[in-house]
Amino acid sequence: MKDMNQKLYDYLLESIDAITDAWLLEREEKDGSIYSKDAGDWSEQMLREQNRQTNLTIASSLLEDQEAFENNKKSWAKLVAESRVSSRTPIYEVLDALSKLRKTFWNFIEQFVDREVDHVLRSDILNWGIVIHKAFDEIIVEFTTRYDELINSRLFAQQSLIEELNAPIIKLNSTIGVLPIIGDVDTTRVQSISDYVPTRCVELDVSHLFIDLSGVSIIDTMVANHIYQLMQVLDLLGIESTMTGIRPEIAQTSVQLGLDFSKIRTFGSLQLALKKNFKELEI
Repeated sequence: MKDMNQKLYDYLLESIDAITDAWLLEREEKDGSIYSKDAGDWSEQMLREQNRQTNLTIASSLLEDQEAFENNKKSWAKLVAESRVSSRTPIYEVLDALSKLRKTFWNFIEQFVDREVDHVLRSDILNWGIVIHKAFDEIIVEFTTRYDELINSRLFAQQSLIEELNAPIIKLNSTIGVLPIIGDVDTTRVQSISDYVPTRCVELDVSHLFIDLSGVSIIDTMVANHIYQLMQVLDLLGIESTMTGIRPEIAQTSVQLGLDFSKIRTFGSLQLALKKNFKELEI
């Protein structure tokens, strides 16, 4: 059994480029896919190099040294997952390509069996079926795990960027910041701002935050209440806050809500607030 496994392994290594060639011939035309047969020379060369690594990984499952297979599997999954995430390749396309490779791989095993028909036992073939299919299943699990981690990491980074753009805190000096809120503000957006701003102020070591509403078109009662609560949270964190850009309709909404802004400094414009409180700044 061990000798036949080694012989099959050696045969697969000798045929590694032929396996890749046969696999590449299975490609079809798919608009925008790196697996398309008309994707170009660069994509084909990349697929050829990566498929060589795939073939080496699967073949190594035949060896007694399972550590080698595990190392190959992890290296392969990292390489291919990063490549497919970078090229924005859907995961189903990768799984389809691996399915075609599995079929191609078995075609070469059949060729080996035909060549060694007098020496290959039925038990050898059954064992290879178990080992090879298990190897393909394992690299799929490893790939999808790594792919999912990378996608989630990108989504987290994008979400952080969205939050930062949604509520950009501009530092005027080492401890003073300005939060300009611009555009329409609904309940969802103001909740996001309320969740993000306190943490960001602590990270930036802001001790005084100016919240400027001059760029906000409409504020309803719910939004006004969220902004009021945000300023209370900042106060509990020891961060002084000043609201600027208060227009008559916003003031009326606040009064109707019964919000007590008597303890919160408010100004009609950011420029006036800065001149009033920080004369050393030239605005």
